[in-house]
Amino acid sequence: MHKLLLTSAFTAVLALQSSVVISAVRAADMAPLPLQLPQPTLKGTPDDLPTGPGIEPLSDKPRAPFMAPKGVKNVALNKKVTLSDKNPISGKPELVTDGQKEAFDDQVVEMHKNSQYAQIDLGEPAAIYAVVIWHDHRWLQVFHDVIIQVADDADFTQNVRTVFNNDMDNSSGRRIGKDREYFETQEGKLIDAKGVKARYVRSYTKGSTLSAFNVHQEIEVYGSTAQ
Repeated sequence: MHKLLLTSAFTAVLALQSSVVISAVRAADMAPLPLQLPQPTLKGTPDDLPTGPGIEPLSDKPRAPFMAPKGVKNVALNKKVTLSDKNPISGKPELVTDGQKEAFDDQVVEMHKNSQYAQIDLGEPAAIYAVVIWHDHRWLQVFHDVIIQVADDADFTQNVRTVFNNDMDNSSGRRIGKDREYFETQEGKLIDAKGVKARYVRSYTKGSTLSAFNVHQEIEVYGSTAQ
């Protein structure tokens, strides 16, 4: 019995050491996401900001670096974009992936009311670690029913997965989300996609606290080509 206890203890120590080594190796393979943020708009903060348990408080601190595997890049840059609104109010689909995300009027695509989406074709399947979205940081606002989904086909019928959903009452008809609404700032919204593999990315909204219309400035998808 004594020998068995010693053997078990020795095995447990080896397992712990192995876990520590694996964690160290994984940490060595990670690096901060290579994000380039736009300039802040320098506009004042309104006094009547929305509050509640379903809204993340507005932070005055920079976002912590997001760690991802070394070598990931924005695989959405200059990729084809399709809009649910075939006749948007202003802007062209390609603005969503052109790499420009400053708070300028000519850098946004504005679509009509109700739930609308911008869809990106990455060109080939990729392992996606983060999706970063700028809807419209010209003004401080909260966009509603922000839903990010990925799929294997352009019609979103094959292997559809949701990586973010803050539609708390299912008003957009894509199930109740568990994520919270948030304030639009120059940092954009960074979503941890956890390495999900997909070719197509859709970003939905359904108006904001300022307008019933839907706006996208830029979507960045950080990943690597799936093997």
